[in-house]
Amino acid sequence: MKKNIIITIDGPAGSGKSSTAKLLASRLGFVYLDTGAMYRSVALAALDAGIDLKDEKAVEQIAGSIEIDFVNDRGENRIYLDGKDVSLRIREPRIDSASSLVSSYKAVREKMVDFQKRFGAKGNIIAEGRDMGTVVFPDADLKIFLVADLKTRAERRCLQLKNVGIETSLDEQTSSLSSRDMFDSNRELSPLKKADDAVEIDTSDMSLNGQVEKIYEIIERRLNPE
Repeated sequence: MKKNIIITIDGPAGSGKSSTAKLLASRLGFVYLDTGAMYRSVALAALDAGIDLKDEKAVEQIAGSIEIDFVNDRGENRIYLDGKDVSLRIREPRIDSASSLVSSYKAVREKMVDFQKRFGAKGNIIAEGRDMGTVVFPDADLKIFLVADLKTRAERRCLQLKNVGIETSLDEQTSSLSSRDMFDSNRELSPLKKADDAVEIDTSDMSLNGQVEKIYEIIERRLNPE
């Protein structure tokens, strides 16, 4: 495989982006860039500071003042906000809608995208998010767009939260994901959409390993020289 590869994985919440990106990065020996965690960290920092998330200027100031780090802890991606591990806190249900809102702010996105592009310049990364293939890395070597039906995504989110000790319901997550889909797809700045040259994969009936294997086969076919 050629050097300095950038592979993007976009899609709505619950489509399998994060888990797939982690395993794929591990299999390839690439770095996993969890862009969603960055916006979640901004939202968490703003909430902890008692800031009204509708106060765009105040949220922008928070985004410009915090430090976000990715640390590989024995193969597990850990997210640090100002030196503190917030890997679990940023997955709390209240952060879901909050991160969608803060990510819609132009100055916040500019700060995060600048970091993402500088990080991506190193190459050999799996970048996962909602606008990786359309905005951040439009010239990526391979773009994947994952989708899944709403019920499947809600069930996955319930299981994900249960695994970290957070109780929720299928109805609650179905409503939350539906609202988030509408917001992310219709926002003016960097809306969620499939890049024209992205490969769409429906993961509704696929296992996590099946998703990883499917993308790996595409990588082998497209990026490995004959």
